[in-house]
Amino acid sequence: MKFVLFYHSLLSDWNHGNAHFLRGVVRELQARGHAVSVWEPADGWSRQNLLADHGEAALAAIQDTFPGLRSTLYDPATLDLDAALEGADAVLVHEWNDPALVAAIGRRRAAGGRFRLLFHDTHHRSVSAPQEMAAYDLSAYDGVLAFGEVIRRLYLDQGWSDRAWTWHEAADTALFRPRDGIAPEGDLVWIGNWGDGERSEELARFLLAPVERLSLRAKVHGVRYPDEAKQALAAAGIAYAGWLPNHRAPEVFAAHRVTVHVPRRFYSEILPGIPTIRVFEALACGIPLISAPWDDAEGLFTPGADFLVARDGAEMEAHLRAVLNDADLAAALRARGLATIGARHTCAHRVEELLSVLADLGLTEASPVEVA
Repeated sequence: MKFVLFYHSLLSDWNHGNAHFLRGVVRELQARGHAVSVWEPADGWSRQNLLADHGEAALAAIQDTFPGLRSTLYDPATLDLDAALEGADAVLVHEWNDPALVAAIGRRRAAGGRFRLLFHDTHHRSVSAPQEMAAYDLSAYDGVLAFGEVIRRLYLDQGWSDRAWTWHEAADTALFRPRDGIAPEGDLVWIGNWGDGERSEELARFLLAPVERLSLRAKVHGVRYPDEAKQALAAAGIAYAGWLPNHRAPEVFAAHRVTVHVPRRFYSEILPGIPTIRVFEALACGIPLISAPWDDAEGLFTPGADFLVARDGAEMEAHLRAVLNDADLAAALRARGLATIGARHTCAHRVEELLSVLADLGLTEASPVEVA
């Protein structure tokens, strides 16, 4: 089959965690013999910020890591949408696209397009900015792929779509796997962006304070850290290391003994059941993980076995001390996390789910596309 995907960026992961999952899905579809065409705006903010901060060399290094991945850059004012959609069997449109493009693709489907058309939502805007999501015209879409059950239900309850499926993110295990022979660098590493104050208090409570009290050798990678955040890290004795190309995360995990998960407030309080991509990737790399509270409402993991859960800062400190001083506990967490990812949460699993959704819509690998 031919898949045509409209996403914000395929290669740039500067403040764009969706690229992680997208790359793995594209690689898995290609490995199964499907043709995949990815379209992204030439002036996308992630790509532009990456180039501004790190130059063409950074983008070239990412391309070298994923030699089989290519995207077509377009100018929204001159995009030939009919040419982009030519021969498509399945089209996925990410929610970080311009509403005008989302509507235009829908019109092609309504006018007799022979492809199946799905909208892909991977953000909390359905609750944090519902007016933005309501602005998308999905009337001609065959359905929505939502990265959590609670978001899937919102699309149905709000009348934004008549059909929706839960499609969680997952680890690209061709890249995210344990690495041997990496020289140790420190005790703890956290990879994540500071954001817009969505978890500043939580980071202080579950990361900065425990690290400072335990005098750990710790490092943080990420972007959009204001001066006050950098000062807080320094005061806690944590090194700020800036942007990390996501393909280098496995080696960084391998050089440290533990990592933490501190969900943004929307996911811990309003949108249960949705971990970030970092949880999948960390467990796939075999690094013990300790998480601040979030409700695993969909039973993706076994909290307490796949990873430890800290209800407050004191418990985070106790869990960190235990993992760093108990080799058997650390080994058990590594083994369970790896096993759970391998059994349920790889991009191969998600491609199987995607193909199942398309089959529900009458599109299979063995049958031609019919006009719905």
